[in-house]
Amino acid sequence: MKLFYSILFSIILLSCTPEEKNISMSKDNPFNVQLNQPIDYVNVTGDAVDEYVTVSIENAKLGVDEIKNQKELTFENTFIAFDKVLNGASKAYSNSHMMFWTSPDSIVRIRGLEGYQKIIPLFTDFYSDKELFNQFKKFSESEDYQKLEGHRKILVDETLKGFEESGVNLNVEDLKKYKRLNEEVSALTSQYSTNMNTANLSIIIDEKGAEGLPESFKDKYKTDSGTYEIPVMNSTSGPVMKNAKSEATRKEFTTKYSNRGAEKNLIILDSLVSKRYQIGRIMGYKSYAGYNVNSKMAKTPEIVWNFINDLVDRSKEKAITDHEVLKAARNKDQNIKSDAPVNPWDVSYYNNEILKNKYKVDGEKVREYLPMKESIEGMLAMYQQLLGFEFKKVENPSVWHEEVEMYQVYEGDKLRGVFYLDLFPRPNKESWFYGVGLTEGRLTKEGYEVPVKMLLGNFTRPTDKLPSLLSYSELNTLFHEFGHIMDGVSYEGEFSAQAGSKSDFAEAMSQIFENWIADYDILSSFAKHYETGEVFPKELFDNMKDSKNLSSGMGAQRSLRSCLYDLNLYDKYDPSVGLDSDELWRQLDKEMGVIPRYIEGTHPQGSWIHINTHPVYYYGYLWSEVYAQDMFTEFEKNGLLDAETGIRYRKLILANGTQRDVVEAVEEFLGRPSNNKAYIKSLGLK
Repeated sequence: MKLFYSILFSIILLSCTPEEKNISMSKDNPFNVQLNQPIDYVNVTGDAVDEYVTVSIENAKLGVDEIKNQKELTFENTFIAFDKVLNGASKAYSNSHMMFWTSPDSIVRIRGLEGYQKIIPLFTDFYSDKELFNQFKKFSESEDYQKLEGHRKILVDETLKGFEESGVNLNVEDLKKYKRLNEEVSALTSQYSTNMNTANLSIIIDEKGAEGLPESFKDKYKTDSGTYEIPVMNSTSGPVMKNAKSEATRKEFTTKYSNRGAEKNLIILDSLVSKRYQIGRIMGYKSYAGYNVNSKMAKTPEIVWNFINDLVDRSKEKAITDHEVLKAARNKDQNIKSDAPVNPWDVSYYNNEILKNKYKVDGEKVREYLPMKESIEGMLAMYQQLLGFEFKKVENPSVWHEEVEMYQVYEGDKLRGVFYLDLFPRPNKESWFYGVGLTEGRLTKEGYEVPVKMLLGNFTRPTDKLPSLLSYSELNTLFHEFGHIMDGVSYEGEFSAQAGSKSDFAEAMSQIFENWIADYDILSSFAKHYETGEVFPKELFDNMKDSKNLSSGMGAQRSLRSCLYDLNLYDKYDPSVGLDSDELWRQLDKEMGVIPRYIEGTHPQGSWIHINTHPVYYYGYLWSEVYAQDMFTEFEKNGLLDAETGIRYRKLILANGTQRDVVEAVEEFLGRPSNNKAYIKSLGLK
């Protein structure tokens, strides 16, 4: 069960395309499709979701019963059969979850929420089923098991480990409590997400408060009364925090941004931490982090702590220097002499002022060269050339919203996958950025079931006057999230259960692709001014390159602060003392000793998706980044668009999942053991 939660709650989810079942859905149900036939999303209703979930659950139970009733055990009637069961249930889970996240229909969202919450206990029941486990265990003791090699042997071993880590050996009372806690955690995480995504906060400012904001941005949010009503969300954060000259505007925005959903979610978070601690203890660990990390590359919280603390030490000197640079910029701007720390709401603003004045890099000017349409086209062209794929846009697809686009992925004349692009914010839609898995690849009797993925974004929406224009940071996010899509569609494995990588390696396959937009030839191939068509200026690019490590130390410390917060929640929780999740921010600021980032009266932990649905995950971004930058050295050596290197990377790394040990796969790709030299260099550190 634990193994499955790492799949269910990571940024790589699952979903749709049911196979032949013992019980059939209605013929007109949009989810009732044949192998690799796209789902008729436009006609999805609440009733369709209900039936899909109900049928999927019943068929999964029938499949498990069939395994338990087998007398002569074979690999096919145990582990292959179980992979089919999990695949069907997982697609129903992910499809209903995706509807909850994205559907504009309130009834479909409600039914989607109810649907995936019904499925979660199913996995708990399966992975704690002693009779089912005994069948698998019996096969593992047979001669047929001894003949298994490679990914098939790994599937057996990892499945048994998943059972053992999911309560199958617990006594009756502890198992009952374990199941109850998991159900409660699921309900709480869903409510947390709903509270966060429906906060609908905004700031209302006058002309003075709007000074410095881009005119196009102001036009978008100007009211009939002459004021500006700016929604507090991801896509507006950068323009406001980097450009608003009014400190009051910046402070109000970041205060509200850090309080989205907090009124209700602080209580939920306290409960989540407590319940997850109880889960960890029931499973025999000192903390939830110990339980969670055991199945990851890191193995133990101690290894994670050492990894993070080492980076804290390495980056602190640079961070202190960065802070001094920001203080000097503030003092000059305000015509003061002060050694006081820079306020948290002023960091982005003065960082941007330095970029504009010292490095001649104006983020809003950069944005003019990055229209979404051309950026998408350039990105797709790059990925196709590098990985040996061809993307074919599907005209008039059946999708859940009219703005969603659909593409098929081909290698030669062979269909290899499908992906959807859902790029812009809208009411009630999940507000973050994800590469979402909808179907994992696997071999079936009818043929290969191709992976299906979806890029969920919340980029700047186009207006009547302007196309969607990306900041360089948003372009980086676009390339990153599409890396998750390519990771998903590149999988070539026999079993869907092996499609996902270790969660603390999962980001590496997307982080590596951020490097391509730092190459002028690639960036300039699509980055052209939205009005004039002028190619991205080489001088501007060089200036951006020169400024790359501006505040890199502070940026690293900010990420590390989040890692430490996550680890403290889930590894240091003591039920006899309780938890003050606000005080934890203050403690971390004091211990790190660079800049007090916490703003009194705010509660950023109330709108932080990772500590809600991805506990003990945040360190994985940095853990993965070490591998990403190291693997990128092969492309630096052979050429960023060298297809031979790209396809070798796809075959060895992206296509792997967990079919072989990831460290071995990385070493084969590099031709040597991996190290952190490239990562440390990328931060401008020694």
